[in-house]
Amino acid sequence: MKKYLTGITLAAAAALALTACGGDPMSSSNTQAAASSDSIIVGSADFPESQLIAKIYAEALKSKGVQVTEKPSIGSREVTIPALKDGSIDLMPEYGGALLQYLDSATKAVSSEEVAKELATKVPAGLTMLTASEAEDKDVLAVKKETAEKYNLKSISDLQPVAKELVLGGPPEWKTRLNGVAGLKSVYNLEFKEFSALDAGGPLTLNALLSGQVQVADIFSTDPALTANNLVALEDDKNLFLSENIVPVINEKKSTATVKEVLDKVSAALTTEDLIEMNGRVAKFEDIGQIAQDWLKSKNLV
Repeated sequence: MKKYLTGITLAAAAALALTACGGDPMSSSNTQAAASSDSIIVGSADFPESQLIAKIYAEALKSKGVQVTEKPSIGSREVTIPALKDGSIDLMPEYGGALLQYLDSATKAVSSEEVAKELATKVPAGLTMLTASEAEDKDVLAVKKETAEKYNLKSISDLQPVAKELVLGGPPEWKTRLNGVAGLKSVYNLEFKEFSALDAGGPLTLNALLSGQVQVADIFSTDPALTANNLVALEDDKNLFLSENIVPVINEKKSTATVKEVLDKVSAALTTEDLIEMNGRVAKFEDIGQIAQDWLKSKNLV
């Protein structure tokens, strides 16, 4: 039966498809390419969509003669931002709102325009943002349909009377982040029975939600699992989760005219609907490299 991948299968499949071309994500042998001004090291976070977008960046750059080394699945921003700064990687896809909250937990920005304007002033020295895409993938709190019906849940605020009976699942970094447990407490006054550290909207989180290990989970809005499993995405009625337009973040030393031109065209062509469709293909075991190539060809970018 065709369905969204469960267990560790998706993580393993994505890692296998990508590490074959990149090797050990942070190995010293891979960092040697950084010494060349006409080469670029493309990294990604440790979840399939980030890996997919990074693959699109890499293939688009390769098609224009840029020497590319790939380092997929590096980890969370606590790892990737220092890696960008020290040259372990040169480029990776980011999500505007989450990156801004990581850099400034006190930000009041919400809209795409507000986030982009403020983020431009907060990006660490030595790094720069290129043109953001209209494509967006936000965190959503999701529950099973029966849970929503049992507690009459339509928005995150509706969780307030029942949160202490429910277990929340999400990535480990959510335990302290504003766009996580801390924000759910300060913005929504929610205290859950327990927080279960899983993965970033991936198969561990989905399995835990479907099996009942957790009752509320952090899922991404472009995840085909939402509709495939009849999950209910709760309305973020107090705007805890900022706009999350996808934006390339790059070490300034590698931001050449060619690189900027290529990535600006990718950003201009990418849509949220494209992400949902491509994520669906990833969930069906299709090769990430082939998915990236198919998308690039469909947009006349290779």
